[in-house]
Amino acid sequence: MRITDEDSKPRCSLVTGGAGFIGSHLVEQLLARGDCVTVVDDFSTGRAENLDPARSRPAWAARLRVIHRTASAALAALDPREFDEIYHLAAAVGVRLVIEEPIRTIETNVHEASAALRFAAEARVPLLMASTSEVYGKNSKTPFAEDDDVTYGPTVFSRWSYACSKAIDEYLALAYHAQRQLPVVVVRFFNTVGPRQVGRYGMVLPRFVKAALRGDPLEVHGDGGQSRCFCDARDAVPGLVQLVDGGKHAGRVFNLGTDQSITIRALAELVIKTLGSDAPIKLVPYAEAFAQGFDDLLVRQPDLTRIREAIGFRPKIALTQTILDIAAELSVRPEADAPELAAPKSGPGRKLGAVR
Repeated sequence: MRITDEDSKPRCSLVTGGAGFIGSHLVEQLLARGDCVTVVDDFSTGRAENLDPARSRPAWAARLRVIHRTASAALAALDPREFDEIYHLAAAVGVRLVIEEPIRTIETNVHEASAALRFAAEARVPLLMASTSEVYGKNSKTPFAEDDDVTYGPTVFSRWSYACSKAIDEYLALAYHAQRQLPVVVVRFFNTVGPRQVGRYGMVLPRFVKAALRGDPLEVHGDGGQSRCFCDARDAVPGLVQLVDGGKHAGRVFNLGTDQSITIRALAELVIKTLGSDAPIKLVPYAEAFAQGFDDLLVRQPDLTRIREAIGFRPKIALTQTILDIAAELSVRPEADAPELAAPKSGPGRKLGAVR
């Protein structure tokens, strides 16, 4: 039998990918609210130590269950009626992982999302489906609004496989809402950053912070003129909880992030200045960093009108504070960031792209 607030008992929440960067912050948010939380994670990109802060608090640890399996395998053994909310964050993420293992990327994103949706639909449990700004593809309109058209490159450019797989997740989620009345909401993350994020899979800010702390060159791809909007996970996560909220935003898609842009070159300069580092900046051509035919977007900026109107979302944490907090974590726990994966070799007809 499902436990609800009406029974004056804790809510039960399920978080797939709960040992990941964003997922672990979400787990803490839910535990702080008083939930019983079940984490499902295969630890392929998530890390067990991300859950240490939650486990270190006895009152939280007593309400935390961790299942070390893929979402599809774990859900097959669980009863959806046990849960009041489901957050599906399990996915393949990061430029390096997408380039190195495209089969795993596509199959993980589509298969695991499908399993989560089927599971939730059995009892119509409100579900949040995590998506990405990548679904906008090559659309040149700025800023991106949720109902804008999407445009992808040809299938021989593997960059777009990630975007397409997440778009399929969205189509499937919205189909479950329309056909089976599943209260599902889709959230498109825009460059979420913060403590616990690692550079191993190509994430730019932890790479820069790590290099600055060591005095190594901060490698900026291309000319550094491409711009992004960086939102701290600790700002983003409360928005996830508000958007699920009993299913009242069901059937809708929301951008989630900040609309304050910064170029990647300026980001590198800000990291150096904030940390008082004397590390140099090194411009690296895309073809050298990744492969011939690398395709990147010059601007990626969200229109936040919809989410502001729905829940009053406004990020508060300054980018400089995020930089300092990432640096503090790496200084205390340098093993938090594993060595980066080697750049892949390009083959005939193979053109690659980035996911950030």
